[in-house]
Amino acid sequence: MIIGLTGKNGSGKGEVAAFLKDRGFHYYSLSDAIRDEAKKRGLEITRDVLIALGNELREKEGPGSLAERIFAKLDPEKHYVIDSIRHPSEIQAFRRRNDFTLFRVYAPERLRFERLKQRGRENDPKVWEDFLALEAKEAKSESKTDQQLDQAIALADIQIDNNGPLKDIHEKVKKILLELSQKAPRPGWDEYFMNIAKVVAMRSNCMKRRIAAVIVKDKRIISTGYNGTPRGIKNCSDGGCPRCNAIDASGKDLGECLCSHGEENAIVQAAYHGVSLKGATLYTTFSPCLMCTKMIINAGIAELVYQGNYPFLELSLKLLEQASVTVRKIPSS
Repeated sequence: MIIGLTGKNGSGKGEVAAFLKDRGFHYYSLSDAIRDEAKKRGLEITRDVLIALGNELREKEGPGSLAERIFAKLDPEKHYVIDSIRHPSEIQAFRRRNDFTLFRVYAPERLRFERLKQRGRENDPKVWEDFLALEAKEAKSESKTDQQLDQAIALADIQIDNNGPLKDIHEKVKKILLELSQKAPRPGWDEYFMNIAKVVAMRSNCMKRRIAAVIVKDKRIISTGYNGTPRGIKNCSDGGCPRCNAIDASGKDLGECLCSHGEENAIVQAAYHGVSLKGATLYTTFSPCLMCTKMIINAGIAELVYQGNYPFLELSLKLLEQASVTVRKIPSS
């Protein structure tokens, strides 16, 4: 889950970020990316310097450049809170992740001004006129690559009003987090098992093609296999299969290939460990060859799910149909 924060000065974005950090969210601020650049250049870090430098980086590297610097660091297995989002292109960069939600933290002008005075930072405005001037400066710009805070705010998915005690905004954030967690995208079973098969394929040592299969029963993986030379034989990638290492055209001298197929290895592994495959589902990254098709049928596997097409697919499909094995092809993710 990625929570983005946008809003005007003094609205309470920092309080929301601190609350989320205390609950295990990893924190990034787009302003930090500008601060890092300012430090590299030896610049004094003031609000005006940060605004000008941020606008410069957007102009040189693109309006979403600050977000791209942060996006490259994100781990899909972690939760994040991203502060100081101030441009529509920054939002667009994070929306490449389907678990991104943009919060707008809102508070009335007078209340935000009082908060800034209480906060007492050196660069915060001390009089109302200076506050209004800063608001106008940060809200929008004629240059499309400059900070466009008003446009960013307009793209928020959720508005959180922060005009009361601190505990109130904490309770609001808690409620929203629970709702987002319930709606969080999860892969379906087909996507889940096929993605696991793709990871298994990375273990393949075959020179020609990486293929793998996982066999599932009652939504539990009971066997996996990837293509490569048999147990105890030198790996194909180390010269174990002369046919593959000859790098000949696809389909040539298949009868001389020493590599076992992914489906074959998954079935044989189950037999090696005494696991019954009757009624199971086999997920394979590539449709089975004729030999593997016969093994699938004789092993009692009830369903085959595949993505890529083997060149000699037609006969395999006919056999599977005759044997009443359910076959489904799913699109590549």
